[in-house]
Parts: sequence; structure tokens; C-alpha cells
Amino acid sequence: MRLTRIVVAIAGLATLTLAPPLAAQTRTPPLRIIYPFPGGGSGDALSRLIADRLGTALERPVIVEPRAGAAGRLGVQAVKTSEPDGNTLLVTPIAPMAVYQSVYPALEYDPVKDFTPVSQVATFEFGISIDPKIPAGNLSELVAWLKANPGKANFATPGAGTLPHFLGLMFANAAGVPLQHIAYKGGVVALTDLMGGQIPIVFLSTNELAELHKAGRIRVLATSGAQRSAFLPDIPTFRESGYDIEGRGWWGFFAPAGTPGATVSKLSGAIAGIVQAEDVKARIAQFGLKPTGTSPEEFARIQR
Repeated sequence: MRLTRIVVAIAGLATLTLAPPLAAQTRTPPLRIIYPFPGGGSGDALSRLIADRLGTALERPVIVEPRAGAAGRLGVQAVKTSEPDGNTLLVTPIAPMAVYQSVYPALEYDPVKDFTPVSQVATFEFGISIDPKIPAGNLSELVAWLKANPGKANFATPGAGTLPHFLGLMFANAAGVPLQHIAYKGGVVALTDLMGGQIPIVFLSTNELAELHKAGRIRVLATSGAQRSAFLPDIPTFRESGYDIEGRGWWGFFAPAGTPGATVSKLSGAIAGIVQAEDVKARIAQFGLKPTGTSPEEFARIQR
């Protein structure tokens, strides 16, 4: 009986000791990071890497919540209508926040007025890739092949209104070849058809192309940066190949408009610090992305 009383007493003390932290955790809601696309891919991996470190930095739960649909617009709208209390963030590539307003006639949100930039976290470039069975080792040879095979002059992208779509149209205009755009539901499907010989050309971000190019399953002919891609250093840029085309994308975090400035600053400082840590920079580079980490003000300038 005495031993039982001692065990009960110790259990009671333990409960009292643990109660305040557990209560505090219960009162602190998780920080939700809305990822507006299906899970998988470099963007999802980037989001979860940062979320894991952010939970430690902020000493609170942080979860990544994929909210796919309407080319990312559904997830963006979900953040727009969230309370501006610092408990919900959007992580997104450039298109929904700096391109779609020029594509959709009735966008359901204003990328500038409805959101507060928190931090840009990474940049990336794009590339033009072809079926390796096409007899073209550079853009000039590809243009010659397209002109000789006009019925096959098609190119694929992850969707209409994306930067790869625009880059494809810019290349078609510069090359004088009437390329037909084929919009796919994601880059993975487009690459599958490229490797299967169903589509001759795919424009995608270099991080999605690099490993397949190195494995010989596709052939990248040019990249869109001002300098050669660090991930494909053997591939010339469009400008090196004689075409005045340049383009770059980014990933970044946004909060709903009206989020207090002090909260935005705290979140931005934590996210930028995570991205700039050497071990995280190395991981981000493995995704084929260039880590950055900016202030809210700098990111707002980039977005504009």
C-alpha cells in the first residue's frame, strides 16, 4: 500500500510539472504553410525542409498543407481568406503571385493588395529539352529540324500561363517557327511523354531536367539564366545560342494582408536564417534550386 501511495504521489507531481507546458502547447495553434500544388517535387521538398526547421526556431508546431487546384489558385485563395494573425502562410512559385494577373481575366485575388511578402527563399531557371532521338545537338539544329518537320512542331509545359509557356512562345517567335503549345497537368507527365516520344520538346525548370539530362533520357539544349546554370554547366544559355531570351523563377513565402508588421518581421527573419544556414543551403542545392532568403521589403520589390 505504501509503495502504491508513493507511485501515485510521484505521478501526481509529474502531472503538475508537465501541465503548464502542455497547456501552453494546446493554446498555441500550429503554423499552417499552404502549398497550392499536389505533393511531391522540389517545391514540396523545399517547403517541408523549411517547415521542419521553422518549428524548431519558433518553438511551435508547423505543418505543410497541400491545397491543390486551379493551377495553384485555390491554395492562394485559402490564404487570402485566412485570419491575418501569423498562423497561416503561403509558399508558392512566381506564377500565382506575379504572372497570373496578366493571364486570367477574372483572378479571384490581388497578388499585391491581398498579401504581404515575407521572404523569397530560392530561385531557379528554365530549360528547353528534347527527345534525344531528335537529331539536334543545339538550338540551330533544332530549328532546322522543326522547319523540316512542321507537323511535329509542338512543345509541352506544366500548364497554360506559366513561365515555361511564355518562354516557349518567345523561342518560337525568335526562331520563326510556329510552335504549337500543349498544356500538361504538371511537369512529370510532360517529361514522361517526352521520354516516350509522344512530344518532341518540353520547357521546364532546370531542377526538373538536370538529372534526366545527365542520365541521357532527355537532351537539354539551352537554359534561360543570364549565366549558365550551376546544375547544367555544359549547356549554353539562350543568349549564348543566339536568342535574346532570359527568364528566372522563384519560391517565396507570403502572409495574408493585414498581418502585423512585427509578426511578419519575426517570420521573415526566422525563414531567411534557416535558408541561409550552410546545411540547408546544401540541401536546397540538391533540389536544383539556388537558396536566397530576403527581407519582406526586398521580396516586395522583387514581386513588383
